[in-house]
Amino acid sequence: MGAFDLLRIAGSSLGMHQTWLDSLSHNISNANTATSTDEDAFQARMVVARARPDGGVDVGGIELGSAEGRLVHSPDHPLADEAGYVRLPDMDMASQMSQLVMAQRGFQASVQVTKNAQDSYNAALQIGRG
Repeated sequence: MGAFDLLRIAGSSLGMHQTWLDSLSHNISNANTATSTDEDAFQARMVVARARPDGGVDVGGIELGSAEGRLVHSPDHPLADEAGYVRLPDMDMASQMSQLVMAQRGFQASVQVTKNAQDSYNAALQIGRG
């Protein structure tokens, strides 16, 4: 492992975790987005992480949740059909919040690895100057 491999690997992890955080925040903010029953529901975005051969990680893709959603009886909603139903996203808020905690912790760990690597490299530079 080269001298700057830690920074490269941690940097790739920061990028992947940021994409994951962005995706989760988008999902959570649209959890109650209603559509009419003849339209598709909001589709949750799920980040697929892919390991790189050099030890880093990339976003391998974004998968979308079900467009079918779930029907909810809400006769007072302006988008309700004649039977009083609207279509809401079919996502589990508890799962989204759990993933949010994991993504935040992963991002924080990558930041800490980056900081520790920078501190180590700075200390090595100071030894070379002395």
